[in-house]
Parts: sequence; structure tokens; C-alpha cells
Amino acid sequence: MRAACLQLSVDLCQRQGNITRALKMAELAMDRGADILVFPEMFITSFCYDQIPEDPPYPSLDPFRAFARDHDCLIIGSLMGGKYNLGFCLEPEGIQFQPKIHPFDQERLHFLGGGRISPMNTKWGKVGLEICYDLRFPEVARSLARQGADFLVTIGQFPAARRTHWRILCFARAIENQLPHVACNWANAGGSLIIDARGQVQAEASQKEEVIFAEIDLEERDKWRKEIFYLGDRRPEIY
Repeated sequence: MRAACLQLSVDLCQRQGNITRALKMAELAMDRGADILVFPEMFITSFCYDQIPEDPPYPSLDPFRAFARDHDCLIIGSLMGGKYNLGFCLEPEGIQFQPKIHPFDQERLHFLGGGRISPMNTKWGKVGLEICYDLRFPEVARSLARQGADFLVTIGQFPAARRTHWRILCFARAIENQLPHVACNWANAGGSLIIDARGQVQAEASQKEEVIFAEIDLEERDKWRKEIFYLGDRRPEIY
């Protein structure tokens, strides 16, 4: 299956403009054979605290619901959903949610942290979703891996000043869990990555609006785990 990270510029509070650009980039990704479309964190409004957060059924997602049905694809992102920075996996048959676990800085004044960590089961596999600041907490990705996630997805608005941290942490989460990792940052800072289970770069973005692609190869993941399976060598009873 072919994953695309849509490294989008996200304008604060500009809902319609962000949606319009996101859909144009989504069309480009589909033209190049993508099955899975990953957008940055809060790609619809950014952290627009002046707007009232949406409640179910989240009407801002309606254009993306139609897109997923028309193109038979999986769309991953997050939005301001009630009291949460709400991650989602949207496919033609429906939608699943995973809130951000660790609100960052001013987010704590507006959002609660999610109270559960679990992969989202889609027809493209079990998605282990992390949202931005969650990337700094290895327990999140490890919990997702132990629960059978097929691949990791991190969506972020990491700033350019911490781009080195972003890059190192993206590699670490892939390597330590032996999982492919699609890490999609916003174009305002750039540096999105798609990394395989061995920790090798499959695609990397610069600092501009662009779409990067790579195959998510679960057979190669399994082959690597047969060569060396350090997840199986853990000794949690003494940690």
C-alpha cells in the first residue's frame, strides 16, 4: 500500500482556505497512486482558539468523507473536536478517533489529554496514531506497537526551531518498535518523513508545501523482525 504525507501550509483560523488546499493536494496524491493520505496536525484550522470547537458529526470533515468515498482511501489527521485535539482515521465505511494524549503548553488551557491509547483498525491495517507532542513520549508508540499496530503515523506542527528533535524522534520511534513510520509535519516547518521498519528513509520533504510518497511494506517489516526481534527480548518484569 502506498502512503502519502501531504505537507500542507496551515493558516490560523482559515478553515475554508485550508480545506481547499488540502483537497487539491489530496487529488494530486491520488493521481500518483496513494491509498493512505496523512495530513498535519490541526490542518483544518490550526489552533484557532477563537472558534468554537466542533462537535459530532464534525461538519468540517464532510468534504473529506466524500473524498474518501469517491477515491476509496484512508485519510488521517486531527481537528478541534470538543474538548480534545482529536485524531482521526477516516475511510469510506466510517471514522475512528484517537485523542492526543499529551496536550502541549497552551493546549492544556483548551484541551484534555486522551485517556486511552489503542491502534485504529482499518482495511489498510492497524494504524498507530501519535499527535505531535506525543512523539516525545516513547511509551505511546510502544503501547501502540504492543497492541499490534501495523505502522505508526505521527501528525505534527513541530516548529522549525525543533526540527532536529522531530527528525531524531521520528527515527527512534520507527527503530525501537520495528515499525514503518509516516511522520507528517506542517509545511511551515517541513521535514516530513516516511521511514521503514529498519529505520531507513523512504521519503523526506523539504520546507515547503509538497507531497511525499512511499510504500508501506509489512512483509519487509516481518522479515526484519525475523532477523532480529528486540521487541521480543524485552524484560518488562525488571524495568
